[in-house]
Amino acid sequence: MPARLSDLLPDPHHAVKAARGVVAVLTAAAVLLATPAARAQSPRIPIIRDAETEQLLRDYTQPILRAAGLAQQNIRVAIINEKTFNAFVMDGRRIFINAGTLMESKTPNEVIGVLAHETGHIAGGHLARLREQLAAAQTASIIAMLLGIGAMVAGARSGSNSGLGNAGMAAVLAPQEALRRSLLSYQRSQEEQADRAAVKFLTATGQSTKGLYDSFKRLSDQMLFSARFADPYQQSHPMPAERVAALEVLAKASPTWDKKDSPELQLRHDLVRAKLYGFIDRGESVGRRYPLSDTSLPARYARAIATYRHGDLRNAVAQIDALIREMPNNAYFHELKGQALLEGGHPAEAIAPLRRAAQLAPTPALIQILLAQALNATGNKAHADEAAGLLRVALSREPEVPEAYTQLAMAYGRKGDLAQADLASAQAAFYRGDSRTARQLATRAKTRLPIGSPAWVRADDLANIKTGPGEN
Repeated sequence: MPARLSDLLPDPHHAVKAARGVVAVLTAAAVLLATPAARAQSPRIPIIRDAETEQLLRDYTQPILRAAGLAQQNIRVAIINEKTFNAFVMDGRRIFINAGTLMESKTPNEVIGVLAHETGHIAGGHLARLREQLAAAQTASIIAMLLGIGAMVAGARSGSNSGLGNAGMAAVLAPQEALRRSLLSYQRSQEEQADRAAVKFLTATGQSTKGLYDSFKRLSDQMLFSARFADPYQQSHPMPAERVAALEVLAKASPTWDKKDSPELQLRHDLVRAKLYGFIDRGESVGRRYPLSDTSLPARYARAIATYRHGDLRNAVAQIDALIREMPNNAYFHELKGQALLEGGHPAEAIAPLRRAAQLAPTPALIQILLAQALNATGNKAHADEAAGLLRVALSREPEVPEAYTQLAMAYGRKGDLAQADLASAQAAFYRGDSRTARQLATRAKTRLPIGSPAWVRADDLANIKTGPGEN
């Protein structure tokens, strides 16, 4: 259709592009909201998987979810490998939080406040309502665009390009701006509602509301200059000063305003911050943030990680051993030692610390996958049964980890079970978003499996998929 209209419009590329601009943006937003699982699997959203950090966030979130009546909804927190301070929700299953939010937050309560705000969006049904708003805006936008283009076409046919043609352009653009402002206003009201819900949840769980206020106050200070000249009707969030002022009144009215985080929770928070800095920052940056003069446990943790990441395995292991001597029951110190040894080319030596980590961790699935990887990496067929068993248990809790299926395929291959190896490889391909390879491997697995068996049924499902997570 645009190609045919291009023969009639005086400036077709600009006019149609302008007319469709808001429609395209709204459609993209609707797709983003509608397909979070695919987006989460996409390499465009780099997700960090770490047992320690996820356990901390789980412990932060569970009391809030119970207060919100969402404890049975299996809502998880996903960590994005991004150093800026941000968090958001895209469906009712996941809260996405940037690593930078953890790295910049000095207290657990600051992160808990942010998670309470995002929980407020889920509890308030804001995502479903926003989809309705987007759908209505899309419909209205498309109608406005077609009416505007029709007016321009009529003007072009009659030769009055400056008359009906200009009127058509106005008909295209003016409703788009009104719809955009209406949608942004709706989003601002949702943010205010989520703030109020967050205060309610924090108070109900006996946690301070100060961290929530501190987080948004810091963001407000960062936005102050850019917001000074901003049009408040062009913002999807309330203007910083207004929002912070309203939040301050709410937060300070809570009886839990002055409640402090426990020393144990503060230490766990500091260790996770140090871990993220150790893995994400460059070595020299870690050294400046955690100088040798800082002998605290988190500082030594960050330096040990930075040391192993930059190739000094022997020194790193010595530093990690010192951490283990100080906290022998810290699962994640043992995990770090095993990871360093495995990635340093010593898989056999990595097995013992990873076994100990899996024993100590409250939710060991990710560590079990790493342990199975170390067992496979030894090349010893005697480890195949243990590796396969660990992976089956881990996948019962973490069924969407492609690497786990890849390791499971290796274990089955060493055992000579080619049917199960094909099926595991097909599942790995599926969760990587490669549906073509998944179908091929699953079809081959079916020929090797007893017809009607549970494994055959899973292979049959994969052999008939249309697209995998993350595929267009």
